[in-house]
Amino acid sequence: EIPIFSVKIPIFHVEPPRCGAPAPVLTVALPVPPGRAQNLLGAARRAFDAFFLHYPYCYGYWKKYADMERRLGSARRAEEVLERGLQSIPLSMDLWIHYISFLQSTLDPALPETAQRIRGAFEAAVAAAGMDFRSDKLWESYVEWERERGDLRAVTAIYDRLLSMPTQLYSHHWEKYGKTPGMHREDPGKTSGIARGKPGKTRGSPRKHSGFEKIRELVISMRQQIYAQNEAEVSKRWNFEDGIKRPYFHVKPLERAQLRNWREYLDFEVAAGSHERSIVLFERCLIACALYEEFWVKYTRYLESRTVPGARSVFQRACGFHLPRKPNIHLLWAAFEEKQGNVEEARRILRCFEAAVPGLAMVRLRRVSLERRHGRVAEAEALLLEAMRANEGLPLGSFYAVKLARQVCKVQKNLGKARKVLVEALEKDPDNARLHANLLEMEFGADVGQNEGNTMSCFERALRSPLPDEAKLVFSQRRVEFLEDFGSSIHSLLKAYDEHQKILKAHAARKRSAPKSGPRFDPSSPRFYPNSRIFSPSVLPLFVPLSPLLIPTLLPFTRICTFLPSFLPFSPPNVSLLPPNFCPPHFPLPIPPFPPNSSSFSPQISPLSPPQLGRTR
Repeated sequence: EIPIFSVKIPIFHVEPPRCGAPAPVLTVALPVPPGRAQNLLGAARRAFDAFFLHYPYCYGYWKKYADMERRLGSARRAEEVLERGLQSIPLSMDLWIHYISFLQSTLDPALPETAQRIRGAFEAAVAAAGMDFRSDKLWESYVEWERERGDLRAVTAIYDRLLSMPTQLYSHHWEKYGKTPGMHREDPGKTSGIARGKPGKTRGSPRKHSGFEKIRELVISMRQQIYAQNEAEVSKRWNFEDGIKRPYFHVKPLERAQLRNWREYLDFEVAAGSHERSIVLFERCLIACALYEEFWVKYTRYLESRTVPGARSVFQRACGFHLPRKPNIHLLWAAFEEKQGNVEEARRILRCFEAAVPGLAMVRLRRVSLERRHGRVAEAEALLLEAMRANEGLPLGSFYAVKLARQVCKVQKNLGKARKVLVEALEKDPDNARLHANLLEMEFGADVGQNEGNTMSCFERALRSPLPDEAKLVFSQRRVEFLEDFGSSIHSLLKAYDEHQKILKAHAARKRSAPKSGPRFDPSSPRFYPNSRIFSPSVLPLFVPLSPLLIPTLLPFTRICTFLPSFLPFSPPNVSLLPPNFCPPHFPLPIPPFPPNSSSFSPQISPLSPPQLGRTR
């Protein structure tokens, strides 16, 4: 006969899909000649293995993989597949039950070790997943198996553990426990909702059994108290569990309500103080939210202060399987290893992630800072140089040039080398205002008395560059301020001031000749009124204490709506040096409309309408 080879095979040609994209699968149902069956079986195994490298939480595919191996006559490989699946997703009730059913159907019941092995599988299952709120099916399977074997003592022992476990069907377990032979009791409390059994009167019981009856009633009373406590714990978690609509893994995104419910549920369980229940809930959450980085980060932060190997294991699972292209979790993993003293491991993590996802500046900068923190300044500089050359001609190359110059200047204390880095970057990217500003800041940081020439060269280079007019205006203003504060020559100050006036006039002329896309100003804006903060950073890019020489410079630039210094919204300490009737007649001073009933201005000044502002002297 020609066998029929039918299996659903996941296919990956490129990287795995992100959250929200369906996982690609291929269904094969073809008549296969006997000679080619093993070849296709090998291809199916490789496809499943490749799939589980990205999606190990898909318990249904583990079952399909095991069933395929079993149908093709390899029971040993099927068992190995199920064990691999249980290691990947130990909270899967369906996978545990499928594994135990597989053992029951393949093991010889006549052998004495069969029952021991099946009981060991049940114990491993309840140890791994028995604290799950929805683990009732697993517990019931264990109870039924022991009841079929006739071991009532084992059944009672299982119920003793189950009655203290907050699960979804807790009341159902209590009812079934009462029907267990030898455990007769009254129905639990009917009014309060909490089980309160009433000791029953025995019919015709011999007096010699009265001691046994008292012990039995005491045992039942103790279990009723345990049930009442368990009911209270269930009621605390019921609303959270009711908000979990998708407890299994899927690549489709979760609704915001479910994500919020998981966050609140985790916070509640951590605050409750039970470490075991917190671990189980985190693992449950990561099955449904495996593609959400925030829950992995939350889990590692919880474990880091309690168990370092556990936190490392979570980092390895997150970065190795579920989030291989997420930078934040990799950076946190590298920082965790560095904090534990594993510097080489931190280097390896960052290096491997940058090789997998190249071009991320945050990863390269973290590698640089790692080398710098551990005294390897040359390696840090080499990393920045490599990144700068790899992005030459791009904005990212200028960004790395700024980082390299700052490190050379601040860490290596080599101003000349840092200046050379920025000057070379400016030759390739002359219209980058960030480069000009960082070079100027670096020159400002040196001794201004001995470094005046280099600082002035920065200003001249910026003003000769193809920067926008607004940026040149700022650099020209800063040049005047620098010479006013630190300059050694009055001639340089006056020359810079005259050039600044020319730039101001040219800028104003270009603004007047530019096509109007709308009104020149909004009369309702508070920055046109005298009580507003006219010199706020949104209007004036850089503001320093005013000098008499700068008053006529700043008045037209900030659109001060007055002619007298007393009308300024502040009183500069040296404004009294101006003549009392000072007014520069050669600057156009636009006067915006004043607010009605303004007490800060003379009533003789009448407001002008917006169309007249451009023609006002």
